[in-house]
Amino acid sequence: MKKTFVLLMASLLISACTWVELSDEGKKIRIVSMDDIKTCKKLGKVMVSLKDQIAGFDRNEDKVKRELESLARNSTFEMFKSKGDSIVPASEIKAGKQSFAVYQCVNPEGTE
Repeated sequence: MKKTFVLLMASLLISACTWVELSDEGKKIRIVSMDDIKTCKKLGKVMVSLKDQIAGFDRNEDKVKRELESLARNSTFEMFKSKGDSIVPASEIKAGKQSFAVYQCVNPEGTE
């Protein structure tokens, strides 16, 4: 009983942790819907993944979603530099993996 309690408490503590930090550059990338990208230029895709289970326990779905979004925003900046400014989820989350379409919605002069 004590061992089960310790495992349960450990999993709750781990699930409360945020593993992925959004970089300053990633903060510049917007998460938008398909309606928002009608006049944008598609640049490509990013695929991100992380652990959705810890010690056999499923992680909180909302935390996994937010961390995948942070990874996608960070990756978009790294891969597309200042050209990619918006992302749209291109797939559902499956086994801790998700793809995002990358768009350029703001032109170099800074207008949409």
